[in-house]
Formats: sequence, structure tokens, C-alpha cells
Amino acid sequence: MQDLILHHYPTSPFSEKIRLILGYKQLAWKSVIIPSIMPKPDVLALTGGYRKTPFLQVGADIYCDTALICDVLERRQPSPTLYPTHSKGVARVLAQWADTTLFWAAMAYNLSPRGAAAMFAGAPPEVAKAFAADRGAMSTGMTRLRPGDATAAYKSYLRRLANMLESQPFLLGEAPTVADFAAYHPLWFSRVRNAVMGDILNATPAVLAWMDRLAALGHGSFDKIDSGDAIAVAAASQPLALGDEPFQDEHGIALGSRVSIAAETFGTEPTEGELVAATRMHYTLRRTDERAGTVHVHFPRIGYVLRALDAA
Repeated sequence: MQDLILHHYPTSPFSEKIRLILGYKQLAWKSVIIPSIMPKPDVLALTGGYRKTPFLQVGADIYCDTALICDVLERRQPSPTLYPTHSKGVARVLAQWADTTLFWAAMAYNLSPRGAAAMFAGAPPEVAKAFAADRGAMSTGMTRLRPGDATAAYKSYLRRLANMLESQPFLLGEAPTVADFAAYHPLWFSRVRNAVMGDILNATPAVLAWMDRLAALGHGSFDKIDSGDAIAVAAASQPLALGDEPFQDEHGIALGSRVSIAAETFGTEPTEGELVAATRMHYTLRRTDERAGTVHVHFPRIGYVLRALDAA
């Protein structure tokens, strides 16, 4: 069985979501630390354009977006499950809310003037400017909450999470689901990455206790490798055979077409390639890179836009 290779960096909140799931499932993995801002030449050699963090590599297969990565890890190690039968639908819906609405409220709060000053305290001014320019380029056209509005929303969301934890240890019952890991990581950023902003959590002690339970799961066992090694793994591998899930055509774009896939909002840099799968839940592109060789790059359907490229 090929190694799980997570491309991430330590302070990435979405990476913490996946690191904890790896710990929950007690999976061994390889760690590749990538830059937090562009340029990311080794990332693009594998993804072809996608530059958000993290992404998961299994040989010559590249899985983008943590929603899809969660499904890949579930297939690799079905127990303990992220999607209990009795709450599978609500767990996915709650996770999607946490990865979007909760995340953006939390980050607008975390990166308010006070939070940004604390994050970059002691760093040269150009570091903060480079980070702001990078994230600005990724969020072109997005509506961002102002700090006051974000703080009010964040407090409300924390109270709602606390309500869910009044009589049970995790959001949907006695064991964590994908929803717990999705709701945890924006709060982790407040508590751990930018601790000066963590006082907002003090009003919801049930949330803090829940965070402690999740943090205790750890990150599993991992070894560090560099990005060049990961690219060499892709070049020496062949993409896994595609499953027999039926083609689901929602766009009038045939398999074998040249297409681009990009996120709907944040980080909309496209990946181009040959469409080789479009199933109920994901897309797969085949692309070739001079360093990584032929790879399959996988995306979830939800949150991504598929477009045909002109034959010319």
C-alpha cells in the first residue's frame, strides 16, 4: 500500500484538521512542509495550479481539498469512522458549514488589527506585507467580514457549538465525526496559532473541554521527507486505476475533454488537464509534468467549477 504524503505547514488550520484525523485513525504518514505563500514550484508540479493547503499525495494521485481528503482517509482506514450511519448526512452538512461560514468568521476575527499585530510581532514588515498580498490575491472578489461583525458572529457560533456539547462529549454524540474536526480547526487557530485572540473561547468552557479531547488524539506517526522526494515518488509511480463509478455528466463535457477545475471562491487558480472521471462526488484530471510525470489530480464536486477549454 502506497504511503500517505501530506503536503502542509505547521500553522495551517486546514492542515490541523487532517493531522488530527490521521491521529484519530492512527494512520502512518509522510510529512512534506510547503511554503505558506507563493511561490510554490514543487506544489504546482504536483497539482498543476491548485495552491491551497493541505493536499494529500498517494503515489501519483493528488487529492485536493480537505473534504475529499477525509473521504480518502476513510477508505484507507474505515474504523473509527468519520461518517457514522445514523448521522452521516448531518455530519457532512455541519462540516461544510464549519469549513466555510465558521472558518471565515473565525479568520476575520483572528486577523483583525490586534490579531494581525500579534501574529507578525517581531517579524520584518515585509513578511506581513507578503502574507497580506498573497491572501489578498487568493480572495479576489470575496466579501470579507469586518472585524466587529466577525467577532459577533464568532461568539454566536461558539455558543451554538457549546449548546451541542451540553450533554455529549462530541458534536453529534459519543465519538467524533468529520464535523468535529472541521469545527475544531478554526478555533485551534485562535487558541494555538494566535493565542492573543484565544480569550474569545473562555465564555464557552464546554467548547474548550471538547477541544482538549480532540487535541489529545494527536497526529499519528509520521516521518519527514522533502518536496523533491515527494515529486520523485510521483514520477516513479502510476496513477491508481480509476474505480467503476459511473460517469455523471452535469455539464455536457465528455470524458477525455481538456478542462480546467478551480475553486468557486477562495484560491481560484485553475488546474488544467484531461477529464478522466466525473462521478457523483468528485472529478479527476490527468496531467503531465516534466518533473512529476503523469499524475491524476482529484477534486470534490462541491465547491469547485468545471469548465471546458477551447480546442484551439
